[in-house]
Parts: sequence; structure tokens; C-alpha cells
Amino acid sequence: MSEHTTTECLLFPDLFPKPVVVEFDQENGSSDGGALLLKAADRRYGRLTERLSECLLDRRQAGKVDHTLEDLLGQRIFGIACGYPDANDAARLAQDPIHKLLADRDPEEGKDLASQPTLSRFENAVGPKELYRMAAELADCVLARHAQRLRGAVRQVTIDLDPTDDPTHGAQQLSFFNGHYDHACYLPVVGFISFNEEAEQYLFTAVLRPGNAPASKGAIGILRRVLALLHQHCPQARIRVRLDGGFAHPAVLDFLDGQPKLDYVVAIAKNAVLKRMVKPAMREAGRRSRRSGKTEQVYREGRYAAGTWPHARRVVVKAEVVRQEGKKPKDNPRFVVTNLKQTPQWIYEQVYCYRGNVENRIKELHDGLQIDRTSCCRFWANQLRVLLTAAAYVLMQELRLQAARTDCAQAQVTTLRERLLKVGARVVQSIRRVVVHLPVAFPFRPAFQKIAAALAISSA
Repeated sequence: MSEHTTTECLLFPDLFPKPVVVEFDQENGSSDGGALLLKAADRRYGRLTERLSECLLDRRQAGKVDHTLEDLLGQRIFGIACGYPDANDAARLAQDPIHKLLADRDPEEGKDLASQPTLSRFENAVGPKELYRMAAELADCVLARHAQRLRGAVRQVTIDLDPTDDPTHGAQQLSFFNGHYDHACYLPVVGFISFNEEAEQYLFTAVLRPGNAPASKGAIGILRRVLALLHQHCPQARIRVRLDGGFAHPAVLDFLDGQPKLDYVVAIAKNAVLKRMVKPAMREAGRRSRRSGKTEQVYREGRYAAGTWPHARRVVVKAEVVRQEGKKPKDNPRFVVTNLKQTPQWIYEQVYCYRGNVENRIKELHDGLQIDRTSCCRFWANQLRVLLTAAAYVLMQELRLQAARTDCAQAQVTTLRERLLKVGARVVQSIRRVVVHLPVAFPFRPAFQKIAAALAISSA
């Protein structure tokens, strides 16, 4: 074959002072050299992939099994974290020495990783009971990890639940048209938890739901499970729940009222009664806005009982007039039901508003890890994909946690991957050890070394 054949090399005779030839002939090389950090993060969570695999039943014939369930689960989780959301990518990664190492295989002579058909069969073989156990195990791993990290000094825990849309484009089971999002979709709900005054919100669950599910569907079940785990791992902590207006269902509010040592802040939609309640505050906000020429807010409170509520509850009111250049002033009243005792302004600004940070975490799940890549026909196979993506995100959050005081301390998932995982590597194996050669000119070497050292110490 000619040396100019583009499938063998790329020749640039006039681009540089000397002709440059690019050949894809580097054996035992990988473009995911930094993915070793994921294995260390997995170990930090008490072998997360192993614990999740133990929730599954292996119905295959033992004599025909080449890849254990832990192998398959780990291959998908580590692959998603590295930017390969589909099982279709398996063929390109089957011989990758780094991904073999992640599966505890010999990077040179070890058996190839699972193929796309094998992974597809695996995804479609998992049933609802196994998925329930996996979701419970994921939440337990996350809470145990951070309770251990904080050494029992957990004074307050904040739980955030939020729905998001997952557009569908085929014949997926339980995909329905959703009028709010104006397309066919699933409607997963994701749960995050934060500790004390920390800014990071850690994912602990992701539950796929039909596209026509009400926002509050499944919320009580999720809250009941996570509260039981919190009482186990953080028994002295005060618990706070923040929810948006879609969760303001009477059954959810009744459940929250019935929990000891629990505070809640839940948005509620405006109606005729609440509009009348906010009128005086809106007039005051309007007067202030006209005087200042800026957006102004006025906070008030009152007692309100919807027809389906057993009793009146405290409602915090934010009366806001929004001013934007070139536009007319706009009234923006907001309402939050709560059992907190602090001032209305403090509750809204210092508690409820921080719920908005969840939107950034959800964007990471969509844009960085493609949690909406739910293209299997079976609903439960898609739920497995959502859980695998959640597990990959948990590992990426661990890398960000260990990157404190580095250039990667506040990096998004996509940036973390580009800076830390996508590193060209050559793997060389001897009798005694495996050496992964990374570039000398690695711009994020300090962050990589700090994270690796922290994970090595914590896993010892």
C-alpha cells in the first residue's frame, strides 16, 4: 500500500519546514491516560462499581460468560465518564490498554473488553427490582462517603429534587408528549444533597419517569429512602428539603410536615387568593422601583390554606418589580410555603434561591455526560443508562472535590474530562509493574498529581 494512502497516514509536505507524517501505529497507546483517576475515585466510594454490580442477578450460562457483570458495569460507567455515552463506542475501546486496566485486565495481553452487542444485551437484561436496589446502593454510597469525609461533623443536610426533560425521538416505551416542554420525552427526576454550608451539591439519585408523569410523582418514595439513610449516616444533622413548584402536592407537604427535625421550603404556583395576598407588597415594590429606576423586591408573609390542605401553612411572599433596559416594568410575584421561622427575606434569599444551583448540575448531566442518551426501546434499559450516568457523575464530582485549590477546583464535567482524563498515554508493562507514560508538557500536571495523591492516601 502506498505511503500516501490516507488510511495509513496523513502527509503534510508543505505545511511545516519539514514534511510531517501522522501514522496511527502507536501500540499500547490510549487517549484516556488520565482515566486512572476514575478507578481511584471508584475505590474511594468503597468500590462503587462492584457494589452496584452486586445488586444484579446474572442469568447467563456460566460456561458462556466472558465478562462479569462488574466488568460490564464498570466498562459502561468509566466509558461514560470519559465521553463515550453509547455502547456503540465499545468497538473502538475494546483493545484500549487504559480501559483494560480499569477492568483489572492485563493492558497488553488481557482479553478485549465487551462488544456493543454484549453491552446491549446486558442493558436490556436488567429488571425493575435490580434497578431499585442499584438506586438505593448508589444513594447509600454517596451518603456514606460524605459522612466519612466530614467525620461525623454534619450539622445540616439540604436535599434538592428537580425534574428535567429527556427528549425522545423514537419508539421508546413510556415516551409521551409533554405539553410543558412541547415535545415527546421522558421526565426524569434527579436528587442532590449538600452538607453544612458547602456549595457543592452531590448527586445521590436519578429516576427515569414517563413523559406524562406529574412533577411530584415518586418524590415521597425518594425522600423516604434518603431520609432513612440520613438518619443512619448523619443522625445528629438537621435536614432541610428544597423543592420547586411542581412538587407542591398536598401529599408531599403532608409527608414533610410529618417528619421530625426537618425543615422545608417549597415553591407554590400563584392563584387568585395569593394574588390578593401580594397586592399591597406589589404596590410597595412598584413605588420603590419607580423611585430607584431599578428592580426592587419587597418580602412579606401570611397564612394560606389551599382547599386540599388539612390546615393553613406559612407562606413567604416575594413581591418583585423587574426593570430591564428598553422594556416595561414587569411584576414578578413569587410564593414559597415553609415551616422555617426566620424572616421572609432570609428564607427566600439565603435558602430558597440557592436551589437554583441545581440547574448547573443538571446542565452538567445533560451536556457533559449525556444523561438523556436514552435510546433503548425498553424503559428499564433506559433507566439503567440513567443510573450508569449518575454513577459516572458521582465519580467526576469526587475528582472535582479532590481538585480543591487547583485550576480544576470549579471546572465543569466537560472541562474536567478535557484537562484530566483526555491525556495521551503509552502503557509499558514489565514483570513487576505497569508504567503509564504521560506527556512531559502536560499543562494540568499539578492538578492531576494533587488529585492522584489525595485519592491514593484516602484509599489506603
